Amino acid sequence: MSFLSENLQPFVESTLGQVAIVAIIALLFAAILFTGKSHRSDTKVMVVSAVLVALAIALNQITLFHMPQGGSVTAFSMLPIVICGYLYGVRRGVLAGICFGLLSLMFNPYVIHPIQLLLDYPFAFGALGFAGLVANKKNGLIIGYVIGILSRYFFSVLSGIVFFGAYAPENFNAVTWSVYYNITYIGMEALITLAVLAVPAVRKVIERMKSV
Repeated sequence: MSFLSENLQPFVESTLGQVAIVAIIALLFAAILFTGKSHRSDTKVMVVSAVLVALAIALNQITLFHMPQGGSVTAFSMLPIVICGYLYGVRRGVLAGICFGLLSLMFNPYVIHPIQLLLDYPFAFGALGFAGLVANKKNGLIIGYVIGILSRYFFSVLSGIVFFGAYAPENFNAVTWSVYYNITYIGMEALITLAVLAVPAVRKVIERMKSV
């Protein structure tokens, strides 16, 4: 496992690794195409999901604040995946989130262990799709966003406890440091995004997407 861990980052950064990630993403979008309730292909949903993933990646490149040990506050980059889950359900939202996570891995890889890779990229970002759990509830978009963010936060905290506890400063242990550290940037972006979602005009625009 140590040999794999030591060589995983170079593999991810290599041409072969990038091609492998792209192939996985293509398969995930194919799954989005056929994972509706009717199990029939839905090109529109796949295209909109791809646009939302692309938007998430673009917004992820706009960093408002970068944390010293990884993680950053971005310009609402998690919101498009939450919207995907809200519009098209948990399965498609999770798949879109995994695509977002893998693309993030391609652009900004930091890998020290296979399980850490899974927790920090496909699992953490895929969890944003759980926003779809309350899509049909009152205030489902806002509640869904909170659910998605908390789901991502869970995986980020777990990764921090297991793999980054050594960075905990004095008066912190691995658990308390990971809980605190991850809430600083995830929570800050969440608060900014929720303030935007509190604007009725913004919610109306997103709601209209359901009927398009």
